[in-house]
Amino acid sequence: MLYLDQHDDLQGESTAPPASSLLERRGQKIGRVSEVDRVYAEIFDAVMDRRLLPGAKLTESALCDIFSCSRATVRAALAQLGHDKIVVLLPNRGAYVWQPDPAETREVFEARRTLECVLIDKLLQMSDLSARLEPLREMVRQEKEAFETGDRISWLRLSNAFHVKMARLVGNHVLTEFMHALCCRTTLIIAFHDTPSSSTCSYMEHDQILDLLLAGNREGAIAAMCHHLEDCEHRVEETQTRKPDPWSVFTVKR
Repeated sequence: MLYLDQHDDLQGESTAPPASSLLERRGQKIGRVSEVDRVYAEIFDAVMDRRLLPGAKLTESALCDIFSCSRATVRAALAQLGHDKIVVLLPNRGAYVWQPDPAETREVFEARRTLECVLIDKLLQMSDLSARLEPLREMVRQEKEAFETGDRISWLRLSNAFHVKMARLVGNHVLTEFMHALCCRTTLIIAFHDTPSSSTCSYMEHDQILDLLLAGNREGAIAAMCHHLEDCEHRVEETQTRKPDPWSVFTVKR
């Protein structure tokens, strides 16, 4: 079911930039954003903010009403979202927000660990690393503030943006695109398994990673990053194997 409404504030009350602000689209580079890009960004942000959850059906007619656009625009936006693995387009059934299976979940986290370690090695080769990391330190401060004040959407956005911004410091656009795509799929995996938001991507762990990078501690930084991602993956695995509690509907614990 599609939960967006045309009168909703699709960006919510978050103070953090939306996930779509990290996308490098052609229209943004030349100062123009097409209608397709606009609809893409709105749906993309709704998915990343977990206002549209994995498995939600995206009905063309409803999207046309919400965004005041043509069916051709909606179809083009959905096609791009399908290409980027944000939605799945099923013949004769329509478009649905992507749902991960166990194999895809393992592969996404494995790819994240591999890429993050490559980025750490590249960052440690930079002579001006301390200055480059300053904006990330400020981002972690904002992440902590959002978490402590209960600004859930800002916290989610900043938590993911930390990894994409770190990739950008390397100056390799392809690696940054890979990281952004993997972070998006990680967000969907976490949303699908509904893991507790208090422990999915900790600002304390981000701070620790920055400390180790500044100290030039390659082994420590890689170990901290791997632990950071493995901890998240393990929580996802726990939700896959956890047996439902038949008493939970009565809020009774045996």
